[in-house]
Amino acid sequence: MTALDPRLKKLQNAINAAVAGLSAEQLSRHPPGKWSASEVLEHLYLTYTGTSKGFQRVLAAGQPSDATPSWVHRSRKWLVLGLGYLPSGREAPTHTRPRGNPPEKVLAEIGAKISEMDAVIAECEAKFRQRKLLEHPMLGPLNASEWKKFHLLHGMHHVKQIRRLRDRR
Repeated sequence: MTALDPRLKKLQNAINAAVAGLSAEQLSRHPPGKWSASEVLEHLYLTYTGTSKGFQRVLAAGQPSDATPSWVHRSRKWLVLGLGYLPSGREAPTHTRPRGNPPEKVLAEIGAKISEMDAVIAECEAKFRQRKLLEHPMLGPLNASEWKKFHLLHGMHHVKQIRRLRDRR
């Protein structure tokens, strides 16, 4: 097995540090109308499993995305991947919203889901090189490196949320 991409290793470490020592009660605590740390983790977990499934479909089809990015995709991609800006308050796509998975399951499996995602992205990259591989719903078609950078930025955005929840009294 190959080593985890450094960006995704950084993400794994940040998630582990953010949740280290949190009790079940702390994981489920949240301000009114906001997600708990457990729900934030489940959202991340679902994004990793969704990305993995998307890349598995690319492999099964034998070809990467042939989508052409729109100017909206290009501008969003520049903001997110170029400037590292993730706007707050955006509603998560339905398939990435928390469903009530047990926090213990999510905590136990999230690191493995990041590793699985890295492996399937790497497999696509080896097969199709630097081409745009898979379309992101907000950013348009991305290559392997762009997907990994997105997940690092997105994950770190949510790690900050978890830390804020952790520090709330």
